[in-house]
Amino acid sequence: MGKIGVAVIGATGIVGQRMVNMLTKHPWFDLQVITASDKSVGKKYKNATKWVISAEPPSEVKEYAVLETDPKVVEHEGNNIKIVFSAIPSQIAREIEPKFASEGFAVSSNASAYRMDPTVPLVIPEVNPDHLKLIDIQKELKGWDGFIITDPNCSTIILAIPLKPLLDNFGLERVYVSTMQAISGAGLSGIFAMSIFDNVIPYISGEEEKMETEPLKILGSLKNKNIEKANFTISASCHRVTTLEGHLEAIFASLKRECTIEEVKNVLRAFKGIAQKYSLPSAPKNPIIVREEIDRPQPRLDRDAENGMAITVGRIRADKSNPRGIKFLTLGHNTIRGAAGATILNAELLVKMNYV
Repeated sequence: MGKIGVAVIGATGIVGQRMVNMLTKHPWFDLQVITASDKSVGKKYKNATKWVISAEPPSEVKEYAVLETDPKVVEHEGNNIKIVFSAIPSQIAREIEPKFASEGFAVSSNASAYRMDPTVPLVIPEVNPDHLKLIDIQKELKGWDGFIITDPNCSTIILAIPLKPLLDNFGLERVYVSTMQAISGAGLSGIFAMSIFDNVIPYISGEEEKMETEPLKILGSLKNKNIEKANFTISASCHRVTTLEGHLEAIFASLKRECTIEEVKNVLRAFKGIAQKYSLPSAPKNPIIVREEIDRPQPRLDRDAENGMAITVGRIRADKSNPRGIKFLTLGHNTIRGAAGATILNAELLVKMNYV
């Protein structure tokens, strides 16, 4: 097939930069248009963005003119663009993304604005690809020619992927999770150096609420045109640490049936989904990597596993306070698997399933 025209809106932030970088040589997608806020419009991309993820922006796009974030502009300047990747702030996304959807674009969003909308698929391809069926319901109810699909919060993705095989094989009663989240998750100007250096910040606005609600939608079942949320509870405590990239999470899970630690390791190692079945270009061969070392996973050593798209799990052990309890650590690259890579993998699934 020929390459599909795509645009990135909100291309100057960290997640937008990751999207641009991953799309530049993508085998299925042709990045044609880049947009950003009004202060960047008209500038060359290399001048509009403070590029931080590598030495410099890709040569293919650094001379691109930054355009206004408007569906009419994107349609006019692009060549039959079908997919818009959204890295814009959530408060702006709430207004802008429906405009793109109503004009016929497939919006693959990283913003939180519509994640909990009952008509919007909140998708991790390995976990709940069947939720894409909401797209037809969304288009019908909202009267759009296009649609919005979202990926979850970065910490939610890192949590939900290992929870999926545990839920399917052993059942879940409750989950406690404590996060150690990288500073890149706060954006380019999110935390002042004097606030985070030699420090841990024990609060991230809105993060705990997202982690306690989003996985229940993702791990729920689509019934009668609605998502029936998963029937277990999650309690989260979220913290910002001085790691640059990679969110590390300590998870305490109470299962519905007893099992051995080897059984847990085996189901995690064996876990694969539709992204692996169809060999989607951005999909990791192994979505979950299980480490046996007592001191792994570590952000610096494990965040780039499978090009940053795999989740690494380690220190799997019994919770002696609970006969059906296990505890483990899970790690993922927050701006790749937890953000830009997730939106791109979602779009690849849309293409494979003929939604684009």
